[in-house]
Amino acid sequence: MNAIRFHTSGGPEVLTFENAPMPTIGPNDVLLQLKAAALNHLDLWVRSGTRERNILLPHIPGSDGAGIIAEVGTAIDYLKAGNPVLISPGISCGHCEMCFGGNDNLCRTFHVLGTREDGTYAEFVKLPAVNVRPIPAGLDFTQAAAIPLVFLTAWHMLVGCTKIKPGETVLVHAAGSGVGSAAIQIAKLFGAHVITTAGSEEKLMKAKKLGADEGINYKEKDFVEEVKRLTDKRGVDIVFEHNGGEIFEKSIFTLAKGGRLVTCGSTADYIGKIDLRYLFAKHLTLYGSFMGTKRELIDVLRFFEKGAGNRQLVPVIDSVFPLANAADAHRRMEDRKNFGKIVLTI
Repeated sequence: MNAIRFHTSGGPEVLTFENAPMPTIGPNDVLLQLKAAALNHLDLWVRSGTRERNILLPHIPGSDGAGIIAEVGTAIDYLKAGNPVLISPGISCGHCEMCFGGNDNLCRTFHVLGTREDGTYAEFVKLPAVNVRPIPAGLDFTQAAAIPLVFLTAWHMLVGCTKIKPGETVLVHAAGSGVGSAAIQIAKLFGAHVITTAGSEEKLMKAKKLGADEGINYKEKDFVEEVKRLTDKRGVDIVFEHNGGEIFEKSIFTLAKGGRLVTCGSTADYIGKIDLRYLFAKHLTLYGSFMGTKRELIDVLRFFEKGAGNRQLVPVIDSVFPLANAADAHRRMEDRKNFGKIVLTI
């Protein structure tokens, strides 16, 4: 089969379009013929070897994808070859206390597809049968591939962790990222007032079309001072953070009393200092969040169903590249040129 693989860690140039062995499935697996795969920042770390290590080489990256079931394991009777599905990218053991309790993202073996096994930058991928879901009606494969990881992550952060409430004010960092564009929509779905940051006026305009109420160009203005101005010095109820480093540190000072900060990543720096006096004096809460549960993916996918009106949530597609041009897609993400998801067609 055709696939994108790397034989050594490095920059986008290590990604090669080549022939790779066809996966073989077990009794509880499915073989998915992929039609689209979406990029995530995680893919850059997998490829570079900076934060995802002990990867067997050569390796096929990629966590998000959608396609048609080509083969079903002998123990599976609820899926059929030919079913169009998208991937639930969180892999867990399925039988531990956490998995049985519905908290599979807290399983000791929990990881994201494409970090320990071959991923979705290929014509076919093997995965557990429990890790596919029907594509919401009316969506094509490109749109479906752009949903799972970022919308599940944002849903777990805002709904699962911080318990977002109508009327609250939310600061969403990096509107142009996949998870940022998802968070804006979910926050508005729950009736929140959304302030967002981005590095250009063009991205802020796109964010407002998604529902953001206020935008801050962090290259031109200090986001802490702008949040204070926009909230009449009150601060925000929730900070949605995934950068780490200085952004994490400064975000503490934007929170109102009783505020919550939730973080799912460290795309800038994995070290972040906090002033503990603010933490205890203002009754702040810090949440760490990693992906989400299979139950939460089912919940969020309902809002992509096309009903009598428009969908309540929509996948945000920045650009589409053929699989063979995956290196160019990685360069676009590394240069932070994208607003929303970059997708590979297969």
